[in-house]
Amino acid sequence: MIGTFINVVAILAGGGLGTRLGSRIPERINQTVVAGLGLFTLGYGLQMFLKTQNSLIVVGSLLVGALLGEWWQIEDGLRSLGARLEKRVMSGSPAGKANFVRGFLTASLVFCIGPMAILGSIQDGLTGDFQTLAVKSMLDAFAAMAFASSLGIGVMFSALAVLVYQGAITLLAAQVQAIVTPAMMNEMTATGGLILMGLTFSSLLEIKPIRAGNFLPALIIAPLLVWALTLLHVI
Repeated sequence: MIGTFINVVAILAGGGLGTRLGSRIPERINQTVVAGLGLFTLGYGLQMFLKTQNSLIVVGSLLVGALLGEWWQIEDGLRSLGARLEKRVMSGSPAGKANFVRGFLTASLVFCIGPMAILGSIQDGLTGDFQTLAVKSMLDAFAAMAFASSLGIGVMFSALAVLVYQGAITLLAAQVQAIVTPAMMNEMTATGGLILMGLTFSSLLEIKPIRAGNFLPALIIAPLLVWALTLLHVI
């Protein structure tokens, strides 16, 4: 799990630096930085989506995943976790508390959704090669710094989500690699790209409220659909 530990440290370091810089940066610049991150995340999500070989699998995964997410109230659970963390580490205005939850939720989804998190964790678990996660760590450090300068200390607590998510994949790497095929990975990546785009519209660009966290079950539904359709010789 060396790669995951490096990733966690990078997020904490970048987030800590961004938090310290944030108080010195005018709000106007903070808003522009968040908008820039939103545009980048939107483009990255679109790039991920273009990996799909069957868009019907992606839309089916999103719809089923959304129903499950709404049923299980995943977004509310993530926000509740963020609120509990906020109560333990800080006090302040309602706006500051809202920013903590927003920073935690946004950063957690951005850092955990994507092929580098999954593939890098599998490589680390199977061979001890953490190069992919090391590259991801550098990207996450800069992203955490930019996020934290605008959204505050909540971004740093996304390191907990990364530790649990990537750590679990690393520990179960052999089982995951034996199950996940390239076709499954493509559709899971494409689905994750759309979730990132939804997160961008909701949290970063604030165009339309979208409970992006409730789409997370789609990341499991997508490979399951590929597996089922392969068994039926549909694809």
